[in-house]
Amino acid sequence: MRSLRIAAIALGALALSGCVTPVGPVQVTRFHNGDVSQLGRGTITVEPAPGSDAGSLEWQTYRGAVMHELVKIGYTEAAPGSGAQVALMRVARSTYQPDRGSGPVSVGVGGSTGSYGSGVGVGVGIDLSPKPKALVDTELAVSIRERTSSKVLWEGRAGFTVGSGSPLATTGLAAPKMAQAMFQGFPGNSGETIEVR
Repeated sequence: MRSLRIAAIALGALALSGCVTPVGPVQVTRFHNGDVSQLGRGTITVEPAPGSDAGSLEWQTYRGAVMHELVKIGYTEAAPGSGAQVALMRVARSTYQPDRGSGPVSVGVGGSTGSYGSGVGVGVGIDLSPKPKALVDTELAVSIRERTSSKVLWEGRAGFTVGSGSPLATTGLAAPKMAQAMFQGFPGNSGETIEVR
């Protein structure tokens, strides 16, 4: 009986631990010209879009996540600099502090007159709520092109915003989630923005 109780407690803790990681929605928009016959087949490499730092650990993590999804939809990974198609990738992350919305102190003045006299009152309100946490905004953009002609075959953008304390604010968890959201239902409806949870 005691072992059953311990097992039930362990299962409950495990279930609760799965609820701790927020999986906020990822906004995804994709574009293509309607001719999808070349997509999802052949050889491809993931390379940095202009202005990207391909040497950063963050870029390499996203490159691995995007390549994983490309292989899942039918591509074969080619050696760097080769491949019939190239996926140019850019990652942008920024942190910003949201505004509280109003000042921490507010003052109100009121007055009244009546048959029993008049009075004036002053009220001071102090906002004791903590300062809002910083938010991390992440955007992933991928453009699949023919290598020889540079013709764009498909483009996708995925982005989401989470609190700086969220596990998804780290690259290791965000990269696979964003790549999976971007290529879900590939190639998608051109110009449509979807929300992937």
